[in-house]
Amino acid sequence: MSLFAKFQPLAQDREALLSQGVDPFGAPIEEIYSPTEARINGKKTILAGTNNYLGLTFDKKCLDAAHAAIDEQGTGTTGSRMANGSFSGHRALEKEIATFYTCEKAIVFTTGYQANLAVISGLANNEDVILIDADSHASIYDGCQLSGADIVRFRHNNPDDLHKRLERLGERAANALIIIEGIYSMLGDRARIREIIEVKKSFGAFLLVDEAHSLGVLGEKGRGLVEEAGVIGEADFIVGTFSKSLASTGGYCVSNHPQLDFIRYASRPYVFTASSPPSVIASTREALRRIEKGGDLRATLWKHTNRLYKHLQDSGYELGPEPCPVIAALLHTREQALRLWRGLYEHGIYVNLIFPPATPGGKSLVRISVSAAHTAEQIEKICHAFTTLAETASASD
Repeated sequence: MSLFAKFQPLAQDREALLSQGVDPFGAPIEEIYSPTEARINGKKTILAGTNNYLGLTFDKKCLDAAHAAIDEQGTGTTGSRMANGSFSGHRALEKEIATFYTCEKAIVFTTGYQANLAVISGLANNEDVILIDADSHASIYDGCQLSGADIVRFRHNNPDDLHKRLERLGERAANALIIIEGIYSMLGDRARIREIIEVKKSFGAFLLVDEAHSLGVLGEKGRGLVEEAGVIGEADFIVGTFSKSLASTGGYCVSNHPQLDFIRYASRPYVFTASSPPSVIASTREALRRIEKGGDLRATLWKHTNRLYKHLQDSGYELGPEPCPVIAALLHTREQALRLWRGLYEHGIYVNLIFPPATPGGKSLVRISVSAAHTAEQIEKICHAFTTLAETASASD
């Protein structure tokens, strides 16, 4: 068998998409006008699939900080922190994120994906067991595989099923690591975190919460679901990314366990990945300050979210279980999802198209990410486009 034979199914799927004149997974973004508009294939398009929840990609203080960092420290670190040392900005950002969460320790990583790889594989090994929500992000699955630990999946957002599976582990449950997400990236639903913490406590297990999609979105200061639910001190590890609400790239983990520092030495992804450029660290620090005082942005974000969610619901779309800046319209077939995606694209709206097996329940979906930077007019245009396309999207193939 050829080394490349495994790509044949992918090639066939890609050819089928391209034959229809679209490429949902490689849209050529030729020029960025603002956090919510760009030129795609020569056409001015509303960006509604970027995870730019607070719209900070063009924030002036973030831009100024990035420019200054390039002038003062250059374009990159050219190596990992273990090999080339930690710049002052890396250390400052770690202190600021730890303070933001009222935690003792923090580690900054080069990407959010790397944060999960590094923390999970650093905490667990082949003697341990990890319990993960069935709808966990790919980076969580990959971190578990890299660790070599036994992996147990529990039913999505189901504390009772988690309890049963921990019970079956016997003595091993007391050293188990449970992993959940603040907001799940496919359907936009919150974790039932308080109930899960009660289960965790009853067995003496550890809990890691991935706040990638909830940082900046939930809580009075934007600290995510752990803040909204009042359980920051009860999560053993909180992981997140800079690439959504913080409008840059990178990741972090905070904890009150002093042993977190040993991840720096025990985790291959941390040891062998080049650290973030100074400009990225500088803009992230400014964005973190804006998030903490960003009640105005969150109010606008949720106003847009509730408006769009209700409109799509009233238009007959099957949606995720609750309003959230991640809004997923679920379709029964790939063809229906592709028709809807293409129709929105023709209306000048860019969203995400996602097919199984990345989606829960075997359905395809079109995913919108709402931004505080969207205008009321843009939200209305998105609503109008979905209404216009409702019958086309639901038509039988």
